[in-house]
Amino acid sequence: MGLSFLPENVKLALSHLNLNFLSEIRLRRGQPVIIEYRGQYKYLGNMGLASTESDRVFAEDIASVLNCATGGCIYGYTEQMKSGFITVEHGVRIGIAGEYVTENGAVNTVKNITSLNIRVPHDIAGCSDFIFKALFCSGLYSTLIYSKPGFGKTTMLRDIARTLSKQCGQNILIFDERGEIAAMDCFGDGFDLGAVDVIRSHNKLSAIQSAIRAMKPDVIITDELYGENDDKAVKYAVDCGITVIASSHITDKHRLKAMPFEYFVELKRLNGQMEIYDKNFNSYSISSLNNACGSVFVGK
Repeated sequence: MGLSFLPENVKLALSHLNLNFLSEIRLRRGQPVIIEYRGQYKYLGNMGLASTESDRVFAEDIASVLNCATGGCIYGYTEQMKSGFITVEHGVRIGIAGEYVTENGAVNTVKNITSLNIRVPHDIAGCSDFIFKALFCSGLYSTLIYSKPGFGKTTMLRDIARTLSKQCGQNILIFDERGEIAAMDCFGDGFDLGAVDVIRSHNKLSAIQSAIRAMKPDVIITDELYGENDDKAVKYAVDCGITVIASSHITDKHRLKAMPFEYFVELKRLNGQMEIYDKNFNSYSISSLNNACGSVFVGK
């Protein structure tokens, strides 16, 4: 799972838990370690979850954790740190809190680091089956998966990519801006998503325009859309006849309706509950598209 950089006391405590249910690890200097486990925040104890206050595991030297996570080369992550986080091996994202140094109105680096939020990625085969049954029985449609952070959007995209590449015979292009969907390293090793093409870049608009000409994708999968340039990138791809399946933290439905998607999937909880809407945010009945898919009704 790529958590070898954690302090020994934290790794030992986590070894008593089922890591399939672990979503976050929060390290705050001099404070008890808190984890998100089975969708709830809990104190970490010496033998797993803390049973008493005295059993809690504490975080001490935060800087050394970050140094270990980056292989002792934190300066190689300078560009990522400007966004307040870095992505290390196996797609593990580390959010960073401390003193944000700004230059010309933008974050230049983070120093005097006081806490880390470690997001643990998961690879759950079949978690997108319901979306396939609901939306993709008779073809592919540009679809946005949205929710608050931490509800499993990237995990869902990962499974959609794998299912499409293995079952549908499409040319799948993954635009992995933060290195989390495929979590591919310089040797091409990462999550097994089947026969897909992966592009890593920090600018969706220019990279997607170039990639469409170079790779001729049928489907583009990307995460965390936000801002005018991301909207333009998606619109460019859709205008070129390419299906875009993406995710976003945006939850305002008026803002979402302006995006060029045919369907919207709202993840309601970490356990996979979801609601599906059409492009006008009307509740979506699966049977209205393809009676062969059943008559499940989704949405409020």
